[in-house]
Amino acid sequence: MPSIRKTRTASNAIAVQVVTYTHDQVTVLKHVGSGRTSEEVSALVERAREWLEQMTGQTSLLPRQQPRILPLATTEYLGSMYAFAYDTLRTVAHACGFEPAQDRVLLDLAIMRIIEPTSKLRAIALLQQYFGICHAERTVYRQLPHLKDRQADMETVAVTCALGRLKTDLALVLYDVTTLYFETFTADELRIPGFSKDNKSQQPQIVIGLLVTKEGFPLGYEVFPGNTFEGKTMIPVLESFTKKHGITTPAVVADAAMLSHSNILELTQRNVSYIVGARLGNCSLKDIKQIATALHGVDGAMVRISTDHGDLIAAFSAKRFRKNNAEMKQQIEKGKQLIAKKEPGKRAKFVQRADKKDAYRLNTALIVKTKLLLGVKGYYTNIPENQLSNQEVINRYHDLWHVEQAFRMTKSDLVARPIFHYKKDSVRAHMVICFVALIIGKYIEIQSGMSLKKVRDLLWGVTDAMLYDKVTKKTITLRSPVNDELKKLLRKLSVPY
Repeated sequence: MPSIRKTRTASNAIAVQVVTYTHDQVTVLKHVGSGRTSEEVSALVERAREWLEQMTGQTSLLPRQQPRILPLATTEYLGSMYAFAYDTLRTVAHACGFEPAQDRVLLDLAIMRIIEPTSKLRAIALLQQYFGICHAERTVYRQLPHLKDRQADMETVAVTCALGRLKTDLALVLYDVTTLYFETFTADELRIPGFSKDNKSQQPQIVIGLLVTKEGFPLGYEVFPGNTFEGKTMIPVLESFTKKHGITTPAVVADAAMLSHSNILELTQRNVSYIVGARLGNCSLKDIKQIATALHGVDGAMVRISTDHGDLIAAFSAKRFRKNNAEMKQQIEKGKQLIAKKEPGKRAKFVQRADKKDAYRLNTALIVKTKLLLGVKGYYTNIPENQLSNQEVINRYHDLWHVEQAFRMTKSDLVARPIFHYKKDSVRAHMVICFVALIIGKYIEIQSGMSLKKVRDLLWGVTDAMLYDKVTKKTITLRSPVNDELKKLLRKLSVPY
């Protein structure tokens, strides 16, 4: 019958062995290891018992406490995993309303965009390397084109999360547009060169229209061909959003690029309330003089006048005046230098062609209008003042930075650009993955008050060391401690630890 023996070695350590005794002869079946402290010896004895159970198939009737010490001589370090980061993000995704079991591939690719944005092929490899999660390459690429059909479902999750978990009022939404370019020069009906916000005008691109809450949480998006004028995207996005989700058309806030006479007419016909940035330079001289007279250069002064585009609210800022005035003087001086050289210059604001051939002069009419508008910013709205004050209209418009921040997060943190897909379905699938990653990322930022980069660094600080016990042939996971800052984050996200 095998038994466990402890014997002192020549180096004064205690060796733990599994032995049998036959006719006063000792046969060593397994030398487990040697220890010098009582804790090390106890751990070796436990390893010996586990080895005996495996060899004989007989288990102890009494429960044993797991040892807290692993002898280095019989332990092999296999490497590290980051299961804690993955489990946390999966828990957050579930809190947002996603079903990890149902959308495993989609969520895993979205999580990888948060952890380390990369190609789909490398994402598959990193899921295995970082988390021990296996996805067959062939399976992922077979499913990828079909992910485009999940856009409406993912938007429904976003809207439900905004209304439920985030308690957001969707009576007002923010809208903006950006472009995403492709690492190719081959165009098609979707990927078309156009005005690029990435300074990649020679490369094919797509145009993305994004709706977010006033906190910047994404609600819905649409993909347009790369040569689409951004002013023509807002109405289709609003119409698609309200139709998909059965939501009463909300008030929309957008920048000046969205303002056109046709847009204003259509918004008015649909009874949609709007707050849109105004390009005051396009106003008549009569309106500009009326605004300048009413504001009278008083810091914080506001005025509201009626126009064809709705009520125009203009506000004066002394800080903006100093900035605008300095820029105007530089532009006038640049114009004078160009005129002296008989050159039109590029983007010379105050230079115009004179009556004579190859002669140029200062545009005095434009200078007059510019001086009257120094320090003035304008906003159009069809919301009556008794429902939303002038200051509240301005405050709502300033919330647009949340959309810009969401786009920066998508382009920088989630690296949605450049796009390496070439098939239309794969491009749209890529956008669904980025949209899901944006939902999870913005939810984390709103709930925690931290940047996504900071959260990612905190989660990545918790590692699982994989240790292999050569005696029992078992792999043991040893997790690093969760620090106080991370515990605070997890409490905000309602994630157990």
